[in-house]
Amino acid sequence: MDKSLKLQLLNYLKEFITEDRWTKINEVLSSRTRYLTVVLEDIYQPHNASAVLRSCDGFGIQDVHIIENKNEFDPNKGVTIGADKWISYHQYSKEGQNNTERCFQSLREQGYQVIATTPHHDDVTIDEVPLDKPTALVFGAELTGLSDYAMEEADGYAKIPMHGFSESFNISVGAALCLYDVTTRLRKGDQNWSLTEEEKLELQLDWVRKSVRAPKKLEERFFEERGK
Repeated sequence: MDKSLKLQLLNYLKEFITEDRWTKINEVLSSRTRYLTVVLEDIYQPHNASAVLRSCDGFGIQDVHIIENKNEFDPNKGVTIGADKWISYHQYSKEGQNNTERCFQSLREQGYQVIATTPHHDDVTIDEVPLDKPTALVFGAELTGLSDYAMEEADGYAKIPMHGFSESFNISVGAALCLYDVTTRLRKGDQNWSLTEEEKLELQLDWVRKSVRAPKKLEERFFEERGK
């Protein structure tokens, strides 16, 4: 579908949502970013997985990369409270393959640096992670952490400073703390972190579809009226 037709379809579907919803869509889009992204490797606890998704939406992260080597990603809808509807998922779940490798390769092709969030002898604290290039933060499962491959192939390592007896926070808390830091620094910096106009149009269309009843029927009517 070319840009002109997408705009026509968007304007048509907008007629079926409230003005407040349309305003909210554009407010959220103005803060959305793909400069930062989150990678979840073999996260299987429904509560933790769901809480991370909610944090991603809340901090304006559009893309979440889900690696399923051993565990199936299974978020709890009761915890996400709809936040998962507004995020773009990229799943790596081919059986018999190293899906972490596939994910890292894809990210690097898009220009991301891959930062493993885990204590490591070469690590820095999260507030010291440089944001001079697109950054992917990788989080592992609660008990087992990141895989050996993820640790070996990451471009850098980050940790959250700890001042108690515990070595780390659980993944949902850790992800939220990391995202608060990096998104705050990014928005205060001079990097071009916003979505492109084309990306905004794609998401406007997607989000309006998710905001109307029976979107498929409405689209069918739209194309029928135009003889498409």
